[in-house]
Amino acid sequence: MSKNWFQGEILHAGDANGPLLVLDEPLSFWGGFDPLTGTILDQHHPQAGETVGDKILALRETRGSAGTPAAIAEAIRRGCGPLAFLLVKPDVNIVTGVSVAAHLYDKKVPVIAILGNEFHQLQFVQTAKISPDGLVTCR
Repeated sequence: MSKNWFQGEILHAGDANGPLLVLDEPLSFWGGFDPLTGTILDQHHPQAGETVGDKILALRETRGSAGTPAAIAEAIRRGCGPLAFLLVKPDVNIVTGVSVAAHLYDKKVPVIAILGNEFHQLQFVQTAKISPDGLVTCR
C-alpha cells in the first residue's frame, strides 16, 4: 500500500473504526442481503455467507433498487448493519438508508466516496478508521 490514509468525499458524515470487508462484486441490498442478520444471501456472490455487521464495508458499487434504503436502515436499527460504507460509485439508495437510520434511530453511519485506486489499495488492509471530516486511515 503506497499510503495508509486518503481523503474521501463525504456523502453522509460520521465516524467509524473497525475491521474492513472489501466486496469483490456489487451487492444487492434488496434480496441479496438479510437485514435481520446482516448476512450476504446471494449465493452467486463471492462473499455469500459473510456478515457485514460491525464492519466497514467497501464496495465499488451496488446492484440497487428502491428497496435498498429500507434494508439498510433496518439492518442499522437492529445493530447488524455496516459501521460505514466506502463506495467508488456513490449510491443515493445507500445514503438514503443511512440518513433514515440517523433520523429515526439516532445511529450515524458514514458513507464516503473513494477513488478506484484507493479501493484497490483496500484489498491489503485489515482495519480502517473514518473521521467526521472524511479522512480514511488504514491499518
